Amino acid sequence: MNQSPLQDYTHQLQRLMQLAGVSSFKALSRKAGVSERQVMRLRRGQVMQMLLENILKLSQALQVPVSELLATFGKSQINWTTGSPETSPALQQEYKRLLEQMEEQRQSLMQEFVQSSLEVLESWLIQWPTAAYAAGQNPQLPAVKLLPLLRPVEQLVQQWGVEAIAPVGAELPYDPHQHQLMDLTAQPGDRIKVRYTGYRQGDRLLYRAKVSPIQPIGRS
Repeated sequence: MNQSPLQDYTHQLQRLMQLAGVSSFKALSRKAGVSERQVMRLRRGQVMQMLLENILKLSQALQVPVSELLATFGKSQINWTTGSPETSPALQQEYKRLLEQMEEQRQSLMQEFVQSSLEVLESWLIQWPTAAYAAGQNPQLPAVKLLPLLRPVEQLVQQWGVEAIAPVGAELPYDPHQHQLMDLTAQPGDRIKVRYTGYRQGDRLLYRAKVSPIQPIGRS
């Protein structure tokens, strides 16, 4: 049986609009930042003929996954024998590009979230290891009982791929690219002691470790 080229999906669209709190087609157009013509294409089940940018905008405005838009408003382009989208090379390529663009957008948003979170946590990242080290050296301090409470924060930072350059108290050769002197002077390779932990994320340096030179015995 032939499918009409201008099917009416108004009812389906109105249902999604109601769930998203959108009062009219014009309001949907404004919220999504697309023309009313693009909204009309949804009502006609012509989502596969729309630009990727407009599909993404309408998906966000209606608060539904893009896959749901494709399934709901692309039925006129579904192969009713196989139940899948028509396998023309152009359609396959368009769908592939849409998925890739969605993944790039997801990764970009995640990177922005991690970066903003790291900025909020900067003070804790730098100060906490030193406080924990001091408490660990003296178990009689009441503060030692608080150490396990912050383990979830440490796990969260680890999930983001953030790792310490060196633990507090470590004695290492001085590397000006990774270490920041707190006092005195030192040459690359001189022994230093880590006072505040530094961090990196993969190949990216976030904060240099704050260190102090270890004075050789007998040096005045």
